[in-house]
Amino acid sequence: MKYITRTLLAAVALSFAAMPMAQAQQLYGHDRKPGHSYTVKKKVVTTRHTWRKGERYSNWKGRPAVRDYHRHGLHRPARGQQWVKVDNSYLLMSVATGLILGVAAAR
Repeated sequence: MKYITRTLLAAVALSFAAMPMAQAQQLYGHDRKPGHSYTVKKKVVTTRHTWRKGERYSNWKGRPAVRDYHRHGLHRPARGQQWVKVDNSYLLMSVATGLILGVAAAR
């Protein structure tokens, strides 16, 4: 009788452990038909920075310079300056100091 009780309790415990795994397969689509696509869109929280003249932007060298500035409606940078696109803005940077000399909204 003692062994039957232990076996029965082990079977019940095993069924409780297996139930969430079976539900997870249905939840995440592991039993999908071939050719069916399933995408999960994640909500991305981004923080926007309001750029101002005179601020220092430390990571501007890691971004490529905007070479076709006329195409984006920007004026030609003077010697020692370059345009850099950051988020949804174009920043006119001083190459020597890293100071922001101008800001333009990207279109």
